[in-house]
Amino acid sequence: MEKIFQLSRPLKRFISVAIDALAVVFAFWFAMFLRIDSGVNFYNSQYWQLLGLVVVVTILANTKFGLYRAVIRYLNSRAIAAVGLSVFASCAVVAISSLIFSAELPRSIPVIYGAFLLIFTGGSRFLVRSWANRLNHSSKVRVLIYGAGSSGIQLANAIRNGNEYDPVVYIDDDKKLHSLSINGLKVFAPEKIDVVIEKYAITRILLAIPSASKNDRARVLNNLEKTKLEVLAIPGMSDLVSGKAKIDDFVEVSIDDLLGRDPVPPNHELMHADIENKVVMVTGAGGSIGSELCRQIINQQPSALVLFELTEFALYSIHSELERFIAEHDLTITLYPMLGSVAKQNRLEKIMTAFKVQTVYHAAAYKHVPLVEHNVIEGVRNNIFGTLRCAQAAINTSVATFVLISTDKAVRPTNVMGTTKRMAELCLQALAELPSHNTRFCMVRFGNVLGSSGSVVPLFKKQISDGGPITLTHKDITRYFMTIPEAAQLVIQAGAMGTGGDVFVLDMGKPIKIYDLAYKMIHLSGLRLRHAANPDGDIEIVETGLRPGEKLYEELLIGDDVGETGNERIMTASEVFLPWQELELMLNDLHTACTEFDQQTIRDILLNAPTGFTPSDDICDLVYVSEQALLTKLSEDALKAACEKVTV
Repeated sequence: MEKIFQLSRPLKRFISVAIDALAVVFAFWFAMFLRIDSGVNFYNSQYWQLLGLVVVVTILANTKFGLYRAVIRYLNSRAIAAVGLSVFASCAVVAISSLIFSAELPRSIPVIYGAFLLIFTGGSRFLVRSWANRLNHSSKVRVLIYGAGSSGIQLANAIRNGNEYDPVVYIDDDKKLHSLSINGLKVFAPEKIDVVIEKYAITRILLAIPSASKNDRARVLNNLEKTKLEVLAIPGMSDLVSGKAKIDDFVEVSIDDLLGRDPVPPNHELMHADIENKVVMVTGAGGSIGSELCRQIINQQPSALVLFELTEFALYSIHSELERFIAEHDLTITLYPMLGSVAKQNRLEKIMTAFKVQTVYHAAAYKHVPLVEHNVIEGVRNNIFGTLRCAQAAINTSVATFVLISTDKAVRPTNVMGTTKRMAELCLQALAELPSHNTRFCMVRFGNVLGSSGSVVPLFKKQISDGGPITLTHKDITRYFMTIPEAAQLVIQAGAMGTGGDVFVLDMGKPIKIYDLAYKMIHLSGLRLRHAANPDGDIEIVETGLRPGEKLYEELLIGDDVGETGNERIMTASEVFLPWQELELMLNDLHTACTEFDQQTIRDILLNAPTGFTPSDDICDLVYVSEQALLTKLSEDALKAACEKVTV
C-alpha cells in the first residue's frame, strides 16, 4: 500500500478510472444475476453495448464531480455527495440506454445496479482512505487532549489530518462529559489518566484549556507533571481571538502557569496617573524589567517616552519594537532613544531638560549577584552613585515623580549587589526628606521575575534542551517569583501611590524551591530525572555550591512594620534610614574609596551603613584578589631571598 500511495498523480488517476470501470461492469452483472438468476445471457451483445456507454458516461460523471481530483485520504461529506450524484447519473444512463439498445432489462435493474455501484465506488474509496489513515497514524505521535471543550474539539479536528499527531482520547474535569464520545474520541475523568495513558499508549499530552485561570492551570499541570510525559499547550485565548496564533500552534508550558497566580486587574487610574499625556523616562530601558515597563507605559498613552540605556543593541531592540507597536496601533507617541550612563549626571540633566521629563522609572542597575561580587567598584558606582546622580538630576530639572526599581536582595543583604541596592534606597529616602525640591521619590521592592536575563528558567530550558545536566547551587535554595508583566504593572501603580520616600513591597506569593522548579520542568518536557535510584533517567540535577554572596532564602521586609494599600499585591514598609547630612558624609567617603580602588574601605563603609550587610564571603573582587595574590607572592619571594642572603 505504501508503494501505491507513492505513485505519481496521473498513474493514481488511471488506476482509479480502471477500478471505476470494473465497478460499473461488476455492479451491472451482479444486479442481473441477482434479479434474473440463471436466465441471464452473459454473451448478449446489447448488454455489452449498453455497458460500454454506461462506463464512458460514469467516468465522465466522476470527472465532472471531481472524484479524480480529490485526495482519497482526505475524503469528506462532499465526496460522498459526489459519489451519490455520479451513481444516480449512471443509473439514469442504464435505464435510458436499455431503450436505445433495445436491451430487455427488468425495471428494478437500475435500482439494484445503483446500490451495487454505490457500494463499489464509494466503498473502495473509503476503504483506501482507511488504509491510508492507518498507515499515516502508525507514524504519528499518539496524544491525549486535556480539555474536551470547544478549544479541545477544534484542536482534535485541526491535528487529525496532519502528519504529526494522532488524537486518541480526551481528559476533562467536567463530570457531565465523562464516558461520552466526541467526534469518535472518548472522554475520561482526570483520575483515570494513568490508566488511559497505559491503555492507549499515549506519548504526549496537549493542553487545550486556554481560558482557564492561572490557578486552575497550575492545578492541572501539577497533576500532569506526575505522568512524566511532555506537555504542550495551545496559545492563550487572547492570541487565538486576535489571530496572532492558530489552534495548533503549540507552545511549551509556560513556567508562570506553575505559579498559580491569577494577576489582579490593574487600577487604571493609578496606571494613568504618572504617565498619560506626560513625558516619561525609563533608565535601563533595554533590560528585562525596563523593556516591560516601556511596553506598559506605551499602553497608557504618554506624550513621549525617553529610552535611556547604556547598551547599544539593547536600546536598538526595544526602540525598534516600540516603533513597530506605535505604527501598528496608529499612536501619536514620540520615542527618544538615548545612549548614556546613569553615573553621568550632566548627561541626565541635559536629557531631562531637553525633553521636559515629568516621570522617571529608574530600572538601570547591575543585578547579577556573583558578577557584582567580582566587580565591586563598578557595582557601587552604578547601583549607588548611578541612582544618586539620576535622582539629583531629577531634582535639578524639577521632575515630578521618581520611582526606583529595588530588589528583595536589599533586605539583610549577604552580598554587595543587595547592599548597593539598599544604599540606593537610603539615598532616595534621605533626598525625599529634603524640603528644597518638589520631586516625589518612592521605591518598589520585589523578588525574581520569570524570564529575566538573570532568571534560572532560561538557563534550565537550555540545559534541558542540551541533554543536561541541570546545575543548581543548592538543593534547598528558595526564591520568590513573579511574571515580568505583573511586576511592571505593580511598579507603575505603586509609583502613583507614593507620597514621598515610600518603600513599597510587592506580594510575591509563596516562595518556590528552585529544585522543585527544575524537577517539574524536566517532567513537563517528557523526561525523567536521573539519580541514584533511577540511573537510566534522562536529566541529572547537579549541585555546584552556593556562589559568592548567595543566600538560601530571600526576604522582602527588614522589619515587621508593614501596611496595606489599595492593591492587595502592594504593601508599604517602614524602614530605617539616615538623614541626608549623615548619609552625604558616608557617600563622600565611599566615592573617595572607589576612586582610589580601596576595596577594604569600601567593605568597611558598607558594613557600617544601616543596611544590615552581613557578608557571607571575603572580598571577591577579581582585581583585588589578583593583586593580593601578587603581593603575597612578592612577599614570599622577598622572604625567600632574604633567607638565602642570611644563609650565604
